[in-house]
Amino acid sequence: MNSPTTDTPDGLRPWYRLRATLLGLATWLGLAAWLGLAAWLASSAAHALEVQTARLDAVWQFPQRTAPAQVVARNESRLSAEVAGTVQRWSADVGTSVRQGDVLVQIDPRDYELAVQRADAALAAAQARLQLSQAQLQRAQTLVQQGFFSREALTQRETEVTLLQAELRAAELQRDTARRQLARTTVRAPFSGMVVQRTVQLGEAVAPGTALLTLAQTQASEVQASLPAHDMEGLRRATQITFQLSGQTDHWSLQLLRVIATVDPGSRTQRVRLGWTTHATLPPGSSGVLSWSEPTPHIPTSLIVRRGKALGVFLHQGGVARFVPLPDAQEGRATRTTLPADSLIVIRGQAALSDGQRID
Repeated sequence: MNSPTTDTPDGLRPWYRLRATLLGLATWLGLAAWLGLAAWLASSAAHALEVQTARLDAVWQFPQRTAPAQVVARNESRLSAEVAGTVQRWSADVGTSVRQGDVLVQIDPRDYELAVQRADAALAAAQARLQLSQAQLQRAQTLVQQGFFSREALTQRETEVTLLQAELRAAELQRDTARRQLARTTVRAPFSGMVVQRTVQLGEAVAPGTALLTLAQTQASEVQASLPAHDMEGLRRATQITFQLSGQTDHWSLQLLRVIATVDPGSRTQRVRLGWTTHATLPPGSSGVLSWSEPTPHIPTSLIVRRGKALGVFLHQGGVARFVPLPDAQEGRATRTTLPADSLIVIRGQAALSDGQRID
């Protein structure tokens, strides 16, 4: 039995030849296209990318920092009564400016004046007794020399004089204490300033420790501000710090006095105190803005790019782009740099670069 033939019919042979020709042509065209793409990629890789560079010291900047600040009194004391009594007189009310030593409050002194008088009387009595005992001692010494007085009796007179001298000293101390208590009935300003609060009224009875008023020192004010921890180093090294009142154009020069070591857990800031470099001071309570320039050069944020997890810049080194990480860099913030001033930094085209890429 004969098997079926597998030969192509004569009418279809031209079609199959055309299809084979077209398939071969497509294969050759695809190979040519692939070879052309590969050549283009190789040419691109060999071609150096054109970028723009500049010396680092031509583009770095010294950022101007600002922070809200307030003028505060160096001393703001709550003056309290040191003795019991009745408020007899006020010499300075809220808003009154006073000088050091001025009388602010007078507490009724009558009871303390009587105590001083009693102490003076006790002191006079002790002095009289001592004078009598000293005269008796002198007489006894004379009688002993004449043989009319015993040595034992003389020792007793000497002891009496010693005891009366101690009593006299105690009486003097009692008098001094009474005088101090009398002096405490007059409350005086411990420094020049302004009365900012009064807490008791005329005729009110007070006891030791009762708050009478609050006095703020006006001649030795300071400026206080709260700054982020990362700004502290720049403020410490700043050569010029100024303070400007809100809504005004005048500036006052300041110097850093103290930095509070503790960090506020909520705001993550530290407080600083600054003093005036001139004799001119502002009244406590005034608010404004603290300004200073960073003394360390910073790289502008526009030149900083991210590669992987690191932020840094590209430098031109021998025709090759080198990525230099900046450990302290933060997104959207100029970053301190210790790179040499003559470093060639890429200022245009850095976004498309990769480390080690050839550049022109």
